[in-house]
Amino acid sequence: MLQHILQQVDQIFQGVLEVVRDDLSTVKTGRAKPDLVANLQIAVQSYGSTLKLLELANISAPDSQTLSISPWDKNVIEDISRGISKSDLNLNPVVDGQTIRISIPVLTQERRIELTKMVDKKVEGGKVLLREERQRIKKEIDAGKGKAGVSEDDIFKSIEELDKKTKEWEVKIDELGSAKKSELMAV
Repeated sequence: MLQHILQQVDQIFQGVLEVVRDDLSTVKTGRAKPDLVANLQIAVQSYGSTLKLLELANISAPDSQTLSISPWDKNVIEDISRGISKSDLNLNPVVDGQTIRISIPVLTQERRIELTKMVDKKVEGGKVLLREERQRIKKEIDAGKGKAGVSEDDIFKSIEELDKKTKEWEVKIDELGSAKKSELMAV
């Protein structure tokens, strides 16, 4: 029973890491990356629903400061432009015929420092999520007390293994944050 729980730990923690990675991908680095806008929710009036931008258009970065968005349905170009403008990314889309162009401004040193603080908060949020999952899994392990075939030593070793894995995954989250911060600080 305890081995089954411990086998799931890496899969659960991998899910947490993916959440942190996705969260960090929304931080602007001063370079044009399709990930920056790919998951923006766009309200499309003609469809009567909200879709992610990557479901509505091809997103590319022709150079390091420009994003180009080519909607598959040219009737939604204004909805996409409006959605990008209303987002909290502070981007100004320009409709250029059948495409939308977005110029990514160069980051000032002050803005880079602000963004590194934001990265720290996102990394810490990821660690909190990891610890919450650890607590949940620990409760599952503790629930094995008194059950047939589960000794106190088994529970103790399982919790030790869980703590070891938690530390390993915290290091991986820290590495993601460090990589993002170095990307931000690169001029």
